[in-house]
Amino acid sequence: MVARSCETNLYEQLPGSRVRCDVCQWHCNIGPGELGVCRTRQNTDGALFSLNYGIASSIAVDPIEKKPLFHFFPASRVFSVGGWGCNFRCLHCQNWQISCTAPPEAGKSGFISPEMVIDLAEQEDCQGIAWTYNEPSTWFEFTLDSARMAKENGMYTAYVTNGYLTPEALDMIGPYLDAWRVDIKGFTDELYKDLSGLAHWRGILDTTSRARNKWNMHVEVITNIIPTLNDTEDQFRGIAGWIRDYLGELTPWHVTRAYPQYRLKHLPPTPLSSIAKAVDAGLAENLRFVYTGNIPIPAGKDASLCKEDTHCYSCGSVAIRRTGYQTRITGLRGSNCTSCGTHLNFRTAETLAAEC
Repeated sequence: MVARSCETNLYEQLPGSRVRCDVCQWHCNIGPGELGVCRTRQNTDGALFSLNYGIASSIAVDPIEKKPLFHFFPASRVFSVGGWGCNFRCLHCQNWQISCTAPPEAGKSGFISPEMVIDLAEQEDCQGIAWTYNEPSTWFEFTLDSARMAKENGMYTAYVTNGYLTPEALDMIGPYLDAWRVDIKGFTDELYKDLSGLAHWRGILDTTSRARNKWNMHVEVITNIIPTLNDTEDQFRGIAGWIRDYLGELTPWHVTRAYPQYRLKHLPPTPLSSIAKAVDAGLAENLRFVYTGNIPIPAGKDASLCKEDTHCYSCGSVAIRRTGYQTRITGLRGSNCTSCGTHLNFRTAETLAAEC
């Protein structure tokens, strides 16, 4: 079986055989024979075709905490699938080998069908599917078909995304998507333009709010702290305040240490003092769950910077202990602290059953 091209779900036909793609917020206006920003959609004779349906770059079985998703089906195994390409051009991209390139020609990379995704996930005893490693919207049609099938087979679904889907695309996949793990890289026009080449970044916030408030997706936010670029108090407070106001104070915020790659290799790893500043900003904005990542297990005076465990914000009891990707549920029942009953904003099989 080989990968196939398919006509995309969301586009408009324009005069002169041009088309406008409506999958992401670039809304690329594409002439005959040309590609969109993501390089995965092509105008062929006035119709828009996806070039990468089922072309996989990466397949793995991961702990859900690796995404990172800390309050979503903790300690479960997730079948992770990645494709090719991205609609951003981030200078610090950690997966640039698959994201900053066009998909390979048919037959030169592995093909996986939605049916194969489900079968492999079941064989590996996974509870759900995550589209990750590269931006999942670049093969939106494939993720939509796979998500529908996953829900039919009782599996959870998660997008690990830059959040730039259009409202129309989000509403199309929304009924089949349980979790939205989104990058918010900073909180100024200048930062997004310099780092990702993006002028209208606030659409990310609108789509994320829609995922949470219209589709009741479980949302977690990550910010990779990059020295000299997004490591200021204003950036931190802006992100944390927005999370509190539009997603809720119980929304997890992951602040992670960067080891700059791709076009930022000249920068050093993030100073631990910047991570501490981000944590303090999140707590000052009344976020209840601020986690740190990409920090080796510390000792001595730096031990307090490794914030991976979940503590009840009401009584202080430990609900979940995490060491790397080893997770132990110690004080959680459904979404509540077993010591005092406080709601801790977890999405689990038990909470989903209660919602139904």
